[in-house]
Amino acid sequence: MVKLPARYDHVGSFLRPQYLLEARDQKAKGLISAQQLRAVEDKAITEIVKFQQDLGIKSITDGEFRRTYFHVDFLEQIGGVKTDIPVTIIKPDGTEELAPPVMRVIDKVRHVKDIQLADFQYLKSQVGAGYTPKVTIPSPTMLHFRGGRAGISREAYPELDPVFYDDVAQAYGDELRSLAAAGCTYVQMDDTNLAYLCDEKMREAARQRGDDPNELPHRYAKFINKVVAQKPAGMTLAMHLCRGNFKSTHAAAGNYEPVAEALLSEMDIDAYFLEYDDDRSGDFRPLRFLPKGKTVVLGLVTTKFGQLESKDDLKRRIAEAAKYAPLEQLALSPQCGFSSTVHGNNIAVEAQRTKLRLVIETAQEVWGEA
Repeated sequence: MVKLPARYDHVGSFLRPQYLLEARDQKAKGLISAQQLRAVEDKAITEIVKFQQDLGIKSITDGEFRRTYFHVDFLEQIGGVKTDIPVTIIKPDGTEELAPPVMRVIDKVRHVKDIQLADFQYLKSQVGAGYTPKVTIPSPTMLHFRGGRAGISREAYPELDPVFYDDVAQAYGDELRSLAAAGCTYVQMDDTNLAYLCDEKMREAARQRGDDPNELPHRYAKFINKVVAQKPAGMTLAMHLCRGNFKSTHAAAGNYEPVAEALLSEMDIDAYFLEYDDDRSGDFRPLRFLPKGKTVVLGLVTTKFGQLESKDDLKRRIAEAAKYAPLEQLALSPQCGFSSTVHGNNIAVEAQRTKLRLVIETAQEVWGEA
């Protein structure tokens, strides 16, 4: 069984400090250079690494401080991929909603450069002994689900299976190998699509695009397994499922049951970060599909709102989950990152500390880890 750095973990993103947001704005206006912005990012990352280590978190990320969106910034650097940058739309009730970015495949998919290498090297240089630097990247399924067949060039890929999936897996494999060569041992892939397939509205949208929502989870499991097959030895590969995390809103809801078997039994991932912070995630019964040797990290603490959960309630819910999956195969984390996009959730900066401290203390009391 693959052992995570600790029984407590986190999804990866943190609220950006104001000075970093201001520097990004200056860069967008042409007032500072990319190199100057990177120096500001370096400072902010050094601070967020210290924040995590001071709390006692064992897996350390760069807070995704160099990104605008958790997925766009990575995917647009893969050869053959074009992203339509999202815009904010005003809904009839006057509330704002982000029209999700659409990834389009316009040519053969290929790894044209090391995307995360320099970022990982800086992160690793800041992380102390006894801690594990973790890299977060978007799931490869992001290149299919949003646009479906229509979003993938028929000239480049007259048929998707197997050539498209093989090419994407090769590109991801090349990226994982570049990270492993630099000493990376822990990578997390962030996936909204399998979580969206738990929601009937999203399932209907998939049907409208010409896909079968009952077949897609199994196809995606095979797709992910093509990436896993290229995973370097000694690397832990985890997946985080997210139902949307833009300014404390969510895009989908629904029990994991429609995807659970494909996700937990068929996919060869080492660990899963599953959202379970409120009723939109359903019950724990889908965990019955978890085979030996894998870990589910229960996202019981919300990052969307500042109200602090009760430690007793967390322990009760962990006990409920343990009815369906062995306690030794479970761990605890917040349900998502605090800032999946640069905009951040509607939560105070200090709440990040109190939420993470609650996760650590609860996990230590449940599993007895110091």
